[in-house]
Amino acid sequence: MTQAPARTDILDIARDQVLARGIGFDRDQTLEVLQLPDDRIDDLLAVAHDVRMAWCGPEVEVEGIISLKTGGCPEDCHFCSQSGLFASPVRAARLDIPSLVEAAKQTAKTGATEFCIVAAVRGPDERLLAQVAAGIEAIRNEVDIQIACSLGMLTQDQVDRLVAMGVHRYNHNLETARSHFPNVVTTHTWEERFETLRMVREAGMEVCCGGILGMGETVEQRAEFAADLAALEPDEVPLNFLNPRPGTPFGDLEVLPATEALKAVAAFRLALPRTILRFAGGREITLGDLGAQKGILGGINAVIVGNYLTTLGRPAETDLDLLGELKMPIKALGETI
Repeated sequence: MTQAPARTDILDIARDQVLARGIGFDRDQTLEVLQLPDDRIDDLLAVAHDVRMAWCGPEVEVEGIISLKTGGCPEDCHFCSQSGLFASPVRAARLDIPSLVEAAKQTAKTGATEFCIVAAVRGPDERLLAQVAAGIEAIRNEVDIQIACSLGMLTQDQVDRLVAMGVHRYNHNLETARSHFPNVVTTHTWEERFETLRMVREAGMEVCCGGILGMGETVEQRAEFAADLAALEPDEVPLNFLNPRPGTPFGDLEVLPATEALKAVAAFRLALPRTILRFAGGREITLGDLGAQKGILGGINAVIVGNYLTTLGRPAETDLDLLGELKMPIKALGETI
C-alpha cells in the first residue's frame, strides 16, 4: 500500500511563499496558521517577524489619534460606546480648534509622524467638514506632522474636499469579515463601507482599513477577514482587540485569549506582507506588556501611542522605550515603510 506523502508544514510554506517571494497567504493558508497549536506560537511569530523585516524593514510608524466629535453617533456598531443608541457612559462632546492643535503638538513631541482626526458619525456634515478644514489649517501652521482622518462614510464630493485639504490617509475600518458584519452592525452595510474605501483609493489618498478581533467571529471568519483586507490592498491595517464596553451589546463578551491574539497578529502579517500593520485598541487588556513585545516581534510595524477614543492606552513613553529596547527606529516624517 502506497503511503501518502507527508504534508508540508505551513511555516515552511510561509518561509518559501511569503518570506522569500513576498506572496501573501490566502484564506485557507491563513486559517491553517490561526489553527496552529499554542506550542508553535514562538516559531510562528519568528517567521512573521522575518517577513516584516524583509518586506517592510525595521522602522516603526508611530501615530496619535484625537476625537474631534465624541459620542452621539446614530449607528449601532455593537462594540462602540459612542453609539447614541446604547446606554453607555460616553456622552456627546466636541473638541475646539486650539485643543486639536495642542493634541497634535503633544503627539509630535512623542516622535509620531501621523496624527489622525476622528469623529463618531455616520458621515461628516457641513459643520464637521468645516471644523476639520479649520483644524487642519491650524495644525499645519504650527506642527510638522502628517494628518489622517476617520470621519465615517463619505460621498465623492467629501472625498475630493479632504484631498484638497491635504489629508494623506483615510481610515475607515471594515471591522470584521463580510459574513460576520450583520452580527456587528445593522444600521449600514459592509458594502457601504467598502464603497467609501474605493473612492478614497481612487482619489489618491492612502487607505487605512482594519477592524476588531474578538467580536464573536469564528476562527474561519478571522481568516476570511484577513483575505478581505488582502483583496483591498490597504496601505495600513490597524488591528484592534475587543475591549468590551459597558452598556454595549458586546459588553459581556470575553476578552480574546492572548494566544489567539498573537496568532492573529502573525497570520495577518503573513496575509499582508507589505502592509503597515498597526497595534491599536485593546492590546493592553488582551496582551499586556509581554504580549506587546511579542506582537512587535511577530509582525507589527506601527503603533498608536497614548490613549484611544474612549479607552486608555499605554503611556506613550512605555511604547517608545520598548521600541528603543528592541532597537527598532521610529519612522521619520516623509519616510516610507
